[in-house]
Amino acid sequence: MSIVLFMLGLVFLVVGAEALVKGASRLATAFRVSPLIIGLTVVAFGTSAPELAVSIEAALAGQANIAIGNVVGSNIFNVLFILGVSALIVPLVVSAQLIRLDVPLMVGLSVIVFLMAADGLLSRIDGAILVAGLVAYVLFLVVQSRRDNTAADAAAAALDIPQEPTAAARDPGWLLNLGLIVGGLALLILGSKWLVDSAIAFAQYLGVSDLVIGLTIVAAGTSMPEVVTSIVAALRGERDIAVGNVVGSNIFNIMGVLGIASAVAPNGIDVSAAVLAFDFPIMIAVAFACVPIFFTGGIIGRREGAVFLGYYFFYSLYLYLASSRQDLLLEYDHIMLYFVMPITALTIANSVVQDIRRRRKT
Repeated sequence: MSIVLFMLGLVFLVVGAEALVKGASRLATAFRVSPLIIGLTVVAFGTSAPELAVSIEAALAGQANIAIGNVVGSNIFNVLFILGVSALIVPLVVSAQLIRLDVPLMVGLSVIVFLMAADGLLSRIDGAILVAGLVAYVLFLVVQSRRDNTAADAAAAALDIPQEPTAAARDPGWLLNLGLIVGGLALLILGSKWLVDSAIAFAQYLGVSDLVIGLTIVAAGTSMPEVVTSIVAALRGERDIAVGNVVGSNIFNIMGVLGIASAVAPNGIDVSAAVLAFDFPIMIAVAFACVPIFFTGGIIGRREGAVFLGYYFFYSLYLYLASSRQDLLLEYDHIMLYFVMPITALTIANSVVQDIRRRRKT
């Protein structure tokens, strides 16, 4: 039964992601909202619904490692795996807004939630602060989108360009597109639930700890909507949705998922020393890794995608060795410290140098 649910979950995820991306991109055109804003809000928050459901359920059930590991693992997975795979399929163009606002916000939030959890607890007050921040962020995006549309209308009027009615006014089919979004989200949530339930059954059969399950199986499973949505968006040429989905999901995971889960849990969420010592710093490092790659030329190329994907493999291997093969962990640490990290640093430095040279030529 677990195998059947796993396969059905994958099918639902693919179909749901296709419907969500198609409906979101059409709705953005109909209401003159940029695909980036749709990716940062409707798509990102919608595809993060599985993380929200799992973390709330885990927090209420007293499974703090699952609740925390789900978010931390999902944020690591979103950047390293999803952006890595999407960039390998097609180089991703990073918009100016992401570089100017959303990526720095993602980095800042990663540091802030680590500082909040440094005492070993994400309290209900911490959760309320994070949720308030999410509301402010969404309101800012809405106001900014309206301001951009107003400025465009004013410029068109000054140039005597006739204003066409919006696609929504000409085509009542926007209701169908809204239905695609809702239906796609429903399929994504149901598919991810079946996928996670079956994956947890596999992991428990193998005797893996609940923290490792939260950081890997649950995190990857609840991120499957983001995986399929970003890949489908990249294949369909909706690159803003592909990148905005990942960045927006990470922002929502911190402020929305952790915030709401901490706020509704009777005593907040306990944060283990192991998560504070290793997994939170990895999440912060991954967020910071976006800065040079996103800023160099505004493109996430196939080389950067390969680096991201490779690091997710190394991170997963570390978790496996730490949980079951302590005898090999020291050798692995040496390989990472003296071989993998220097090569990565050289790769990023080379990208920065090449971008500086391109800018000087232009």
